[in-house]
Amino acid sequence: MIGAVKKACQIISCFSNENPALGLGEIAERLGMNVSTTHHIVSTLCEEGVLMRDNRKKYRLGWRLLEWNNHVMFQQDVYDKAMPLVKELIHRFKGIAHIAMFDKGTVVFVLRVSSQDSTPIHTYVGSRKPAYATSSGKVLLAYNSTYLQETIDRGLSYEAPNTITDINRLKEELKMIRKNGYSISNHENSDGMYGIAAPVLSYSKEIIAAVNLVGPAAYMQGDKRNTIIKSVMNTAQLISKELGYIEV
Repeated sequence: MIGAVKKACQIISCFSNENPALGLGEIAERLGMNVSTTHHIVSTLCEEGVLMRDNRKKYRLGWRLLEWNNHVMFQQDVYDKAMPLVKELIHRFKGIAHIAMFDKGTVVFVLRVSSQDSTPIHTYVGSRKPAYATSSGKVLLAYNSTYLQETIDRGLSYEAPNTITDINRLKEELKMIRKNGYSISNHENSDGMYGIAAPVLSYSKEIIAAVNLVGPAAYMQGDKRNTIIKSVMNTAQLISKELGYIEV
């Protein structure tokens, strides 16, 4: 399986500005592969839109790569616009701030910034956590109902002392999150940790990400709690505006 993926990547890499179209034999020769194997992989790449065949029976890069490129550029746009705003958040409070996006029942962290005196937690850019057990994940679920079923299908398993594993209870909490405009995760993903998250909205008023701040429960629930909530919400709103969202 890994070998097939590697060969598929090598085939894609054969194409360039100098060589935008290649025949099956040319691809096989460049990579030292037999024609039968090359044909099998190329056919699969065509089925998925990664390659396409022109009227000269030559292969070119397909529309799927353009779609992926747009996704990458969009995430980079989020990163560039969010970074200075998120840094302001961790300069004011102790903790670790993330920007997270939804993917197949999980949240993927695309940005992570920590204050100098933050308590370490096991997250990094590219890491995943169950959507139902994190503050950022619950915001994403609350603002996009289509995400919920995909999350439920993966199962709601115990992650920490307060993880919500009951579907009806989760649905009720998501209603409150939508009403309040923010979510919390209190010992739900990691014992002793408390997260506060708010939605990042696009110009079309759809949720595209969530920003959160995570820290020790004792600190996050202390006398700065309400200020942190307002600051996280404000940071999310500012990022949304940077991405074109207009509040009416």
